[in-house]
Amino acid sequence: MGLKTGIVGLPNVGKSTMFNALCENGKAQAANFPFCTIEPNVGIVAVPDPRLDVLSKISGSQKTVPTSVEFVDIAGLVKGASKGEGLGNQFLANIRECDSIVQVVRCFEDGDVVHVAGKVDPVEDADVINFELALADVSQIERRLERLKKTKGKSGDEAKKNEVEAGALQRIMAALEQGKPARSVELNDEEAELVRVLCLLTAKPMVYAANVAEDDLAEPDANTHVQALKKKAAEEGSGVVVVSAQVEAELNGLDKEEAEEFLAALGVEEGGLKSLIRATYKQLGLLTYFTSGEKETRAWTVQEGSTAPQAAGVIHTDFEKGFIRAETVAFDDFVAAGGLGAAKEKGLLRLEGKEYVVKEGDIMLFRFNV
Repeated sequence: MGLKTGIVGLPNVGKSTMFNALCENGKAQAANFPFCTIEPNVGIVAVPDPRLDVLSKISGSQKTVPTSVEFVDIAGLVKGASKGEGLGNQFLANIRECDSIVQVVRCFEDGDVVHVAGKVDPVEDADVINFELALADVSQIERRLERLKKTKGKSGDEAKKNEVEAGALQRIMAALEQGKPARSVELNDEEAELVRVLCLLTAKPMVYAANVAEDDLAEPDANTHVQALKKKAAEEGSGVVVVSAQVEAELNGLDKEEAEEFLAALGVEEGGLKSLIRATYKQLGLLTYFTSGEKETRAWTVQEGSTAPQAAGVIHTDFEKGFIRAETVAFDDFVAAGGLGAAKEKGLLRLEGKEYVVKEGDIMLFRFNV
């Protein structure tokens, strides 16, 4: 499952610089990964994961295949966008197609880069964008509730479903009117399923990318703008990643060793791509498992709580339909043993059935019959 993340932000916050740098760094991260730019504002990049190279080396794999993230640079988000300002409804359609949203928020002072509102205030900036997203959701919910009213009087399962959906939408509407996102409303499985088809914008997981100056990367909490943004994110259950579009741009063109030295000199361990992807995975509740052999070592992304057959289905639907068992080894055990065969000899390989819930970093070999 490829992850699709929309990058949004007000003008002059470093959004496009960040997008371009992430895509360039993504290309550099995986020379054998087929990077492609679908449109000028869409880039697919490999998810950096050092475990892949470790597994590939142990298995003597001919090919190493990372999982991927599709970043979409979404333009047109300005105050009044939900009413047609800027690029108007075009941005709404782009965001609806995304699994999650990264909102780039300016947390640096620079007299040469004019702020659209005349002052740097990350909380206010975030509120402007969140308000536009909420307005779009309110409008959509109102239309849907109007349609559901017309079905009143019907009986049977459809009527019950409509009643459940209307109740859920009314609770979401109440939250939006209080300035809270749709994702803050607790829904049961049935309600969530019925509401999901609306692709509500504020229901999507949000990660704030606090864009700081190079000097603030090592100690971001000393930046009062970052402190304010983290407080806001904690209140609404969103993630925060501190990044520097300037540093990401400078990482372009550096090889792996040079990039590591550059980041070490700044006092940080990793670039923004890794941090953003990890935060997005956490917000979406995703994890990674691996398949590894002589032919290839590959990373796969599944939802937390996925069973072994569901994980097999990500590779091919036949694997899920004809699932028999999954030969499974934890990452650390695989590395310590020196491969799947050695892990089996040492009793570290487990035979897992249909009820097994996949764990982060599992190495799995599926047995199936079609």
